[in-house]
Amino acid sequence: MTPEEMQARIVRYGELVPCRTAFIDAHTPGSNQKENFTIIGGGVSESADQHVHITIPHGFNIGAAGQPPKCRNSLHSHRTAEVFFVLKGRWRFFWGRWGNAGEVVLEEGDIINIPTGIFRGFENIGTDYGMIMAVLGGDDAGGGVIWAPQVIEDAKDHGLVLGENGKLYDSKKGQHLPDGVKPMPLLSEEELKTFPELEAADVVPGYVARYWDLMSLAGKRPAKVLGETGVLKDKPGFEIDFITRDSASEEMHQHPYPSVLMPVTGHWKITWEGGETVLAPGDTMSIPENLGHSAVPSMTGEAALYHVIATADPAGPTWQG
Repeated sequence: MTPEEMQARIVRYGELVPCRTAFIDAHTPGSNQKENFTIIGGGVSESADQHVHITIPHGFNIGAAGQPPKCRNSLHSHRTAEVFFVLKGRWRFFWGRWGNAGEVVLEEGDIINIPTGIFRGFENIGTDYGMIMAVLGGDDAGGGVIWAPQVIEDAKDHGLVLGENGKLYDSKKGQHLPDGVKPMPLLSEEELKTFPELEAADVVPGYVARYWDLMSLAGKRPAKVLGETGVLKDKPGFEIDFITRDSASEEMHQHPYPSVLMPVTGHWKITWEGGETVLAPGDTMSIPENLGHSAVPSMTGEAALYHVIATADPAGPTWQG
């Protein structure tokens, strides 16, 4: 693959195109300053304004959320995996019907695999603009977002209506539901009972991995973060490895499925059969299946990278062995 061809599979942090109207809470006070990014795949945006950087199917989606301090993402659920790692800032993740069943605070480099089937949200509790990177299971990202009923009701008070077709309509722009399209129905009380109220003790031990713990685990070999044998045991259609300076290798290797390189700290020299480049934190690089490649730090100092690799496992609910 030539450098020119590979360039179409690299998204630099400084070139990310945000969408400020991606979801139903785009006008809701407290959530109306967030920026959503769809980096790889169709994502789960409900807005036609969402820019997609790389449309090539990978078996998973890569996205990101950028938020100023005290800005939060409203309570929602997914049918497939939703895995976040903190790129910048300090973030509080919370869950439950009303967001008060449990919570955990993540620092830069920490990663969380939020169990499917629970309402979850997140908030930047740092002092500066923060960014979290996301991996969503499946090419269709689980068929979209399932919102807690109060989120839909609050949005209506601020001019946004979600149609049953999964699209947003903004009354502030003179938009309304097309003929034949009904509003997205609210979940019934019976349906809400199927969403568990998990305490922090049920979530944190098996679904959260800390950056510095992973730095210790990745000795001479990369640490398996997410996977059947990973620190976080799951088979959501992809695996995630954590690579450090000590565990990086210049030896070329390849995978039968697409993979993605996402630096957390340090600068990384990526070499492939046809060229090389350097990635910085926040950059995202898609590696085609069966293409030999390697990743090693290009400068001295702290260096860590998340490597997402598609697998043959179907995207679906959280699994634990």
